Amino acid sequence: MKLATAMSRLGTETAFEVLAKARALEAQGREIVHLEIGEPDFDTPSNIIEAAGTALMQGQTHYSPSAGIPELRKAIAEHIGETRGVDVRPEHVVVTPGAKPIMFYSILALVEEGDEVLYPNPGFPIYESMINFVGAKAVPLVLEEKRGFRFDVSQLKDKVSPRTRLVIINSPQNPTGGMLTREDLEVIAEVAKEHDLIVLSDEIYDRIIYEGEHVSFLSMPDVQDRTILLNGFSKTYAMTGWRLGYGVMPEELAVHITRLMTNSNSCTATFTQTAGVEALTGPQDAPRKMVEELRRRRDVIVPGLNAIEGIRCTMPRGAFYVFPNIEGTGMTEREFADFCMEDAGVAVLAGTSFGAHGSGFIRMSYANSIENIEKALTNIEAALARR
Repeated sequence: MKLATAMSRLGTETAFEVLAKARALEAQGREIVHLEIGEPDFDTPSNIIEAAGTALMQGQTHYSPSAGIPELRKAIAEHIGETRGVDVRPEHVVVTPGAKPIMFYSILALVEEGDEVLYPNPGFPIYESMINFVGAKAVPLVLEEKRGFRFDVSQLKDKVSPRTRLVIINSPQNPTGGMLTREDLEVIAEVAKEHDLIVLSDEIYDRIIYEGEHVSFLSMPDVQDRTILLNGFSKTYAMTGWRLGYGVMPEELAVHITRLMTNSNSCTATFTQTAGVEALTGPQDAPRKMVEELRRRRDVIVPGLNAIEGIRCTMPRGAFYVFPNIEGTGMTEREFADFCMEDAGVAVLAGTSFGAHGSGFIRMSYANSIENIEKALTNIEAALARR
């Protein structure tokens, strides 16, 4: 079968490949500690499940508007308006099955072959994959360990060219847990305005913060007409399998993103959207408790990694990942990831799964129990001692 040339440029998300390998080993009787997948291990709050169940019983099983049901678009607009301090109307909101489609559609709608897109590296792999897919040039903004995995904004100034069309930012970040500062965002905003750039701000981890505050790019002065805010329900409300995300963007762009929805997915599941309304407007105790538990896990895994010879790990400020440097072990990141799986029974991801600048690092998700995190640390230390 002859495939379209663009398919050769389409990447993947390694976490799912490593998960499949780990499951295969478990099927053979091996015990594997899963620190590879970026998924909260908490149950979806019961009030959200009940809202979905009620919606199903009421017959909300049919098509709905491609941009999302009015109730959810209104709830999202109010939530983003209140938390970002800007005027957001339902017409600015497009609801999608998961947050990934906002990346996909935004790049399809805005970026042409030969354009350039600036994006964080190491970063969520779908950024680079989609940039390459449309035939554009992916220009990395390197996240630096010594800066707490922030990119130096002078990079942005140096790498902008007449062909730059889009800038992608992510804070808190996957895979590093780093966060951009207000000062960083102010510079990005000035560069975007000076060069007439669109900014895709991935804020999917905005509620999972341990130190300081989340500052949204949308809150910067005079940027609303050039910002696409990406967010969703998967991380904050442990709703990964529900597939519910959204974008907030200029109304003129929302019309076109909605057309892409119509042409690809028709709509997001109606009863799922009703659950989203409950998530945003109902009690928020469960998300707060989840963050506190994630903080406890973070405070176990970071010192535990730093106590292992050959590994150093910075303290993440948000999300639920650590990105330890493993160069001191004498192994490459892929060798170390394979070593962890085969010799220590711990599934992790090589840093280069998130781009070339992840060389020398691995990503671990601490969305697992403290008991399992401690077991993983013990297993890795023991395996390195045997090596």
